[in-house]
Amino acid sequence: MAKGKRATLTTPDLVLLSLLSERPMHGYQANAELERREVRDWAGISRPQVYYSLDKLLKLGLVRAVESADPQQGPDRSVVATTARGREALADALEREDWARQRERPPFLTWMALSWLARPGVVKKQIRRRRDYLETEVARERATLDSVLHEVGHEFHEAVWMLKLLIAQFETELDWLAKVEHGLGKRGRAKFAPKHPPGKPPD
Repeated sequence: MAKGKRATLTTPDLVLLSLLSERPMHGYQANAELERREVRDWAGISRPQVYYSLDKLLKLGLVRAVESADPQQGPDRSVVATTARGREALADALEREDWARQRERPPFLTWMALSWLARPGVVKKQIRRRRDYLETEVARERATLDSVLHEVGHEFHEAVWMLKLLIAQFETELDWLAKVEHGLGKRGRAKFAPKHPPGKPPD
């Protein structure tokens, strides 16, 4: 495959290549499996994107139709499977360095940076909202982890590792929120803020 075509593969493309490597599926079966595995918790792939990606991957020869009730119906009616070429493209994509060298930009950190402009009482309210949300997510992910462990039968599986990382991240943020909430009464502006814009010499 041409290098340019490998570079065009999106996250939905790669998720589908991986999923269809397990077994052939219809488009709606792939969507149902993505829902069952709660894939959208860790990968941005909507229902319309599934069909768009399937059509794209078929045209690139990265998946192939192995059965179809009606070839004119499109990827939602065709049973498709990943080809050897598709598995190679997925393996190539997984070797990219950027997977390991990207920094997350959580929206809550953006909010925190801007929160000094919030109205009185809003900061405390938002921190409590975030805490309630994280506690709900921890409970949900723990239930998912129990289900995955029951399904795979052991702890040495990528889904188990992913869920444990998510839970650890949520719990770390909960600890951090507790410290922030405890220090809200002492919050203040920077003591040594520059008196002129950064990069501009003083008059």
